[in-house]
Amino acid sequence: MNQGCVPGPFDADIDIRGLLREITGRMETSSDILVVGGGIVGLASAYALQRSFAVTVNVLEAEPEVATHQTGNNSGVIHSGLYYRPGSLKARHCTRGRLLLLEFCRKHGLAHEVCGKVVVATREEELAALQTLEERGRANGLEGVRRLSAEEIREREPQCAGIAGLWVPQTGIVDFKQVAQALAREICDHGGAVTTGATVTAIRAGPEGVVVTDARGREFRARYLINCAGLQSDRIARLAGLAPALAIIPFRGEYYELKPERHGLVRNLIYPVPDPRFPFLGVHFTRMIHGGVEAGPNAVLAFQREGYRRTAFSWRDVRAMAGYGGFWRMAGRHWRTGLGEMHRSLSKRAFVHALQRLLPAIREEDLVPGGAGVRAQAVAPDGALLDDFCIEQAPGMIHVLNAPSPAATSSLSIGEAIAAMARTSFALKERG
Repeated sequence: MNQGCVPGPFDADIDIRGLLREITGRMETSSDILVVGGGIVGLASAYALQRSFAVTVNVLEAEPEVATHQTGNNSGVIHSGLYYRPGSLKARHCTRGRLLLLEFCRKHGLAHEVCGKVVVATREEELAALQTLEERGRANGLEGVRRLSAEEIREREPQCAGIAGLWVPQTGIVDFKQVAQALAREICDHGGAVTTGATVTAIRAGPEGVVVTDARGREFRARYLINCAGLQSDRIARLAGLAPALAIIPFRGEYYELKPERHGLVRNLIYPVPDPRFPFLGVHFTRMIHGGVEAGPNAVLAFQREGYRRTAFSWRDVRAMAGYGGFWRMAGRHWRTGLGEMHRSLSKRAFVHALQRLLPAIREEDLVPGGAGVRAQAVAPDGALLDDFCIEQAPGMIHVLNAPSPAATSSLSIGEAIAAMARTSFALKERG
């Protein structure tokens, strides 16, 4: 039975409310596999499982529609795989995931563009890191990545200032929310379910499988569980009986948008050389697939896991952070950087000053406030910011515990990996 199956991208809000009314009162449902989390990683995992095995899959999403949080609030960049340590999960899944994503977009008629980007060094001390990026790009199979002189940077981005750069032709843009909605349709059209409005409050695991209870008192039974809950992934793991050696700390990324008359300042994508100490890429300029140009994001500590406004605050989330030793060790190590990010959050002038390193012509009056996203960053007990994807297994369960950027680009490849783990751990029957 397809419960709460999500329709097409343009009528999702209306139809989902109707579907939610329809499924209210169905107190117990059963499937082979429950996937907790209707973001792009959870949906891609369910999609891969259905394509590979003769199973019924139900995706549980807490919100009224899929892709509400990290998937629906990112910058829409199809990452190339440039930044990631060769051999890491990020490098492997990003490079393969990008190809799978482009194929999926072509098949489903989703707007996308491979436009390339420029990574720009503005100071001499960034040249070594730029060289490392070039080497990583080549090691990760990115053909056509090449060094740019200051003059060559201006040929591609006439308003951009830099002493050296990299041209990365594989980078692109897409609407990841539309990709997620297309995945949800595929799941529903092939016998699966996407149940929205299902906030998980309890998980009971036993020899016969799992029973998941939601905030409405409904019970969902399955043989196996896959946790792709993003901002809530550590909590879902603990509900399932695990004790993961990490905690999710939320970082809000805030954007400005260029006024329409200033779109010409940016042709495609302009990125700085990132600080290698952090898994964030720094404020940059991104042309969006539906028009417009975003500037940002910063990376400021959020006081609510799903807090998209500066004033958002959750006592539960703050108590969890304050009670975690890894948070204080991280804060002790990076407090100066954190204060700088907070300053840029509160001061438009400071934010613009950071952008002017890349685009000197930008002015405060050129920008209007844009959206914001919250990144689920896993932090280890020693305060380290986990830089790679983290997937753990337990009997009858798979938990995706750290899947920040480039998880959206990597999602279809991550889904394949989840399916491969399930083949071994769950002893699933191949689809004929």
